Amino acid sequence: MENALYIYNTLTRCKQPFKPLNAPHVGMYVCGPTVYGDAHLGHARPAITFDLVFRYLTHLGYKVRYVRNITDVGHLEHDADEGEDKIAKKARLENLEPMEVAQYYTNRYHQSMDKLNVLRPSIEPHASGHIIEQIAMVQKILDNGFAYIENGSVYFDIEKYNKEHPYGILSGRNFEELLNTTRDLNGQEEKHNPVDFALWKKAEPKHIMRWPSPWSDGFPGWHMECSAMGCKYLGEEFDIHGGGMDLMFPHHESEIAQSMAANGKQPVKYWMHNNMITINGQKMGKSLGNAMSLEDFFAGNHPLLEKAYAPMTIRFFILQAQYRSTLDFSNEALQAAEKGYARMMEACKAAKSIVPTEGAAEVGVQKIMGACYDAMNDDFNSPIVIANLFEAVRIVNTIKDGKMQINPAELELLNKLFQSFVFDILGLIDSDAADNSSDLVEGLMQTIIDIRKEARAKKDWATSDLIRDELAKYDIVLKDGKEGTTWSKK
Repeated sequence: MENALYIYNTLTRCKQPFKPLNAPHVGMYVCGPTVYGDAHLGHARPAITFDLVFRYLTHLGYKVRYVRNITDVGHLEHDADEGEDKIAKKARLENLEPMEVAQYYTNRYHQSMDKLNVLRPSIEPHASGHIIEQIAMVQKILDNGFAYIENGSVYFDIEKYNKEHPYGILSGRNFEELLNTTRDLNGQEEKHNPVDFALWKKAEPKHIMRWPSPWSDGFPGWHMECSAMGCKYLGEEFDIHGGGMDLMFPHHESEIAQSMAANGKQPVKYWMHNNMITINGQKMGKSLGNAMSLEDFFAGNHPLLEKAYAPMTIRFFILQAQYRSTLDFSNEALQAAEKGYARMMEACKAAKSIVPTEGAAEVGVQKIMGACYDAMNDDFNSPIVIANLFEAVRIVNTIKDGKMQINPAELELLNKLFQSFVFDILGLIDSDAADNSSDLVEGLMQTIIDIRKEARAKKDWATSDLIRDELAKYDIVLKDGKEGTTWSKK
């Protein structure tokens, strides 16, 4: 039976039916962060958007291979960039290895995403770990005649490509428009045409990160990493490619051109783009003084914040808008989301303690369940899902007040509704329950550490090592220091 899920495809600019469940394997690639600083609110929206997609497809029964890349070191994000990439520059200023900077902020990104309850992808490849694949794809494009070499750098020939495959099909731009709007930039004289973009750049002497290639010691162009890694892990054609709307041009447009030039086929069936988050109607940016990291939100450490906001408040706030619409942050909006999230969690807990009444009239839970599926099938319309869930919250509160009864079958369906949509699909968690669980884990770990400490005091090294090795199986690392033993997850 064909699934009723419809997805808005940026490429075709309309909603299209998704593949049926009898073809259950789904390849999904999402552009992940460039790890040279802490994750901010703009990182949270694509992460939560495509976490919602991942969760819902899995809920429906699809087998999803979800690839989200990490852009780490070596490249320049735009051809107009000069000198060092941002990670290498930070490494030089702080006297660190570039990989130290990349690893530090990758870890910080994961910590923020874990707090937001964003599931880890199936595969999380790093750009720096796939230089061989990127070089091979550049060579294919050269062999097919859609690129040229100048002074050790390789550039994509957009004019030649455009004669066989229209350039700009994703963003709606055309070659003539690009020619008229592209600025002349310093250091661009190597290009045959100012609109051409780099596939491989010869490294300047001060560029720290570089790799050998047939053309020069250098580094890949920004767009190449996603084309090469998507092809490696999902094949030359896959189902979904996602990212923020700011990536549509030039990044995703160039990905299409690269893949067509290398493999002769469109790489992606459904292009999905989430819209931006603004702050009081303005785009976020350091120059405007409104750039805030997620840790700022969690701790309340920014002049624009009236208070700290819990991760689930942030997640609920983002899900209250359909992913293709703009979302404007304000303290008032976040505080309203905080209240709405609390009401929903209270209702979910209360529903578990309701005593059903045999023979009670139906209260409409099945209708709410159907409306939630209809909303998710309409391009993952999470705000409509939330609106319908609040109808279920109203039912719970009416029953609690003694003004309504519910029969056993509907009560079971009500709890299934909350579990499926609130927790499994929207990915919300009960923060109070999570805090209690955290306290329990801390208590249990302290007990284990005390037992190991006692074994070490008795020189019972076999028991001490056994405890350490068993914890390691669960990715728990013990670190012995002057102040005692601490533990952490890998």
